[in-house]
Amino acid sequence: MTDETSTLSSTSQPSAPLPGPLFVTCARGLEPLLVDELKTLGLSEVAERGGGVTASGTWADAYRACLWSRLASRVLLPLDFFEIADADALYEGAKRIDWTAWFDVDSSFAIDVAGRSNTVTHTHFAALRVKDALADRFRDVHGRRPNVDADDPDVQIHVHLHGAQATVSLDLSGESLHRRGYRLATGGAPLKENLAAAILIRSGWPAVFARGGSLFDPMCGSGTLLLEAALMAGDVAPGLMRTRHGFLALSTCEIDNWRALMDEAKARRETGAERIPTLYGADLDPAALKAARGNIERAGLAWKIKLTEADVSLMRPPTATPGLVVTNPPYGERMGSEAEMVKLYSLLGALLKQHFHGWRAGVFTGRPDLGPRLGLRAERMYAFYNGDLPCKLLTFDIAARDPDAALPAQIVDGDFANRLRKNLKHLGKWAKRTGVSNYRLYDADLPDYALAVDLYQTDQLHVHVQEYAPPKTIDPVHAERRLREGLNAIQQVLEVPISNIHLKVRRQQKGDSQYGRQGESGALHVVDEHGCRLQVNFTDYLDTGLFLDHRPMRMRIRAEAQGARFLNLFCYTGSATAQAAVGGAIESVSVDLSNTYLDWARENLRLNGIRMVDVERRSAKENPHRFYRADCLAWLKEQADKSRPPQFDLIFCDPPTFSNSKKMDGTLDIQRDHVEIITLSAQLLAPGGVLYFSCNRKRFKLDDLKPHGLDVEDITPKTLDEDFKRPPAAHRAWAIRKVGAVWRLAGQTAETRIQGKAKA
Repeated sequence: MTDETSTLSSTSQPSAPLPGPLFVTCARGLEPLLVDELKTLGLSEVAERGGGVTASGTWADAYRACLWSRLASRVLLPLDFFEIADADALYEGAKRIDWTAWFDVDSSFAIDVAGRSNTVTHTHFAALRVKDALADRFRDVHGRRPNVDADDPDVQIHVHLHGAQATVSLDLSGESLHRRGYRLATGGAPLKENLAAAILIRSGWPAVFARGGSLFDPMCGSGTLLLEAALMAGDVAPGLMRTRHGFLALSTCEIDNWRALMDEAKARRETGAERIPTLYGADLDPAALKAARGNIERAGLAWKIKLTEADVSLMRPPTATPGLVVTNPPYGERMGSEAEMVKLYSLLGALLKQHFHGWRAGVFTGRPDLGPRLGLRAERMYAFYNGDLPCKLLTFDIAARDPDAALPAQIVDGDFANRLRKNLKHLGKWAKRTGVSNYRLYDADLPDYALAVDLYQTDQLHVHVQEYAPPKTIDPVHAERRLREGLNAIQQVLEVPISNIHLKVRRQQKGDSQYGRQGESGALHVVDEHGCRLQVNFTDYLDTGLFLDHRPMRMRIRAEAQGARFLNLFCYTGSATAQAAVGGAIESVSVDLSNTYLDWARENLRLNGIRMVDVERRSAKENPHRFYRADCLAWLKEQADKSRPPQFDLIFCDPPTFSNSKKMDGTLDIQRDHVEIITLSAQLLAPGGVLYFSCNRKRFKLDDLKPHGLDVEDITPKTLDEDFKRPPAAHRAWAIRKVGAVWRLAGQTAETRIQGKAKA
């Protein structure tokens, strides 16, 4: 780093020594770096203390610290330290200070109180007592008092409470030194500038730009890391753009010395400008990039910093010369689900390892637990605080590639990647031939890669990835490595941006937790299923709202729905209802316990131009497609008790394996309750009608239904398309009819009707 010590110019005056040592505050974790910086700036007797550093020197040294420190938060000059038995003692101690010797009665002031005391427990009250003491001291001398200006004071006074003691100081910086003056707009979770400077120093940026390297931040947000890196490389004083400095209103201000320091800083900025390398930033958020551009322009650095709107999965070295890639990934609040964070870190580590050979890397994270997901061995790990949040900076030296070694293929290799390509070739042809737009590409085909990979075609290709939770016998490190490799292969083989890969972790579900929210994005996309438009959500739930394995069942229902009355039990998002309506069902009833999914189901019908009314009416003629929020078993019992229960030509029942929802009485266990559900449903079958029953419980066994007057046909193989023909079956399905019933579509099988619909 450029030597930031400076000597005063010939126009300056000898500087007086400070009346006592300074206390220079900083964020926790920055104290060792601040010690080195203040020594470099010419201060003496520098020592680390909790929350800051003490240092001695002249007034000019204090000004230099305010102008040149990249790491400090405030430069405080303690005036007195005393015991505070109560608030009156705080008043008396503050009044003993000769405030009139420090600033004029016409100057405004403000008081900031921090810390904790067991004798003065309210910081606002403590500030009022110190204000009263200062005002009374001025009245005793001048007969009047200075004004308080909480927003823009000339003099800032800092009171620190600690136990039964108080320290009263003048804040020579006036406001926090992290406010450089270039930033008006921020991204969602901006770094403070002094913390960004510490990250860059610990990541090795001074050495990187000294040898001609550049810097790249692939998730740059509002550009703080880029700006601080440019200021360092250009030998620009971080306080040069600031318009407020607390010491300027003091009676002791050595204005000539301050002007000399400013003139020198401006000259160094002019000299250092040409040494700034071109720096590179990228972000997927247009609003963040807009904020970054504004900040960069105000700093006068637009000619040295290039920004690109790009997904992090596209990050590649912007220069041939290795440099520093440094970034501060989102901590989770903006990402939504935990799985999204796992995906981000896994792909970030894979991309660094694959493309940034010979580069240094620094990843600053508020989620140190996700560090292993990067798959890189950290050279060093530093503890910092971002406000009150404990964070870690992980630094890496990414090994340089052997220049004599053959260049690797751009697309990753390995068993998983090769299986993806093989499946994509086979299933892609099948999907194109059959008109399927959304299908399962991979389902734990290889034991080491326990993933389900589904493709959805909206206006863009989206990939929904489910990681089956590994058993306890599998080493977690091994499982993380496999997931990281799998995500990297998915991204590259399918050539999709990271934002279009949606990761979920599928564990054994209890009750209705399978359908519980995992995020709050509310982002809905529309997909096409053989001409039927359906909404899906890739982020907020474990499932997307469309069970791909039931595609053949939905097409069977659509083929048989012409002129039929259709009942959809446990209807979920109503995709089967939408297909039945598109197929010509004259009436439909959909029942589910969730208002959220019923609203979703209504929207699926609206997407396909199906007429509905907002208010439920008894008349099917007025409202042919109706939705009921109810426990399906209770609803079936209610219908059975009616003197004339409704009749349906076509019923689909796909219940969960278990539910203990608070919205229902008791619990639902499909193995225990399926006979009751089926027999009650069968009572609603019209002559010649059919009930399709499906279950995805692995060890489910259908009881004998003949004693209940029902014929059963196992149609599971007919309800599994090419993308789900992997054992074990994703579900089992049966066609159930009343014994001796004549099918209303006599002389024509369901299969021939389906084929006819497909040809049409």
